[in-house]
Amino acid sequence: MENLIPKHGGYRQLKTFQLSRLIFDITIRFCNKFIGVRSRTHDQMVQAARSGVQNIAEGSQASGTSKKTELKLTNVARASLEELCLDYEDFLRQKQLPLWERSD
Repeated sequence: MENLIPKHGGYRQLKTFQLSRLIFDITIRFCNKFIGVRSRTHDQMVQAARSGVQNIAEGSQASGTSKKTELKLTNVARASLEELCLDYEDFLRQKQLPLWERSD
């Protein structure tokens, strides 16, 4: 008999999950070192990084019952990581440090 709910999850093996988790860990270290712990920017950057990880995991879990929800949560993760990228760019710009290009 075919399963009612197809196989889903397995997000821990996804490269996007692994990379997002690494970005989260590095963001915490970066923020603790370079941005005041009580700063709103500190909190926003950590939360954006966390959102990337959590939404990839939630989207993967939801994939068994709703591809629409999976795509929505994946897009939320993508948007959160883009927001985090902009925060890093702002930090560099405000400190008058060079922005690395993807080819660097």
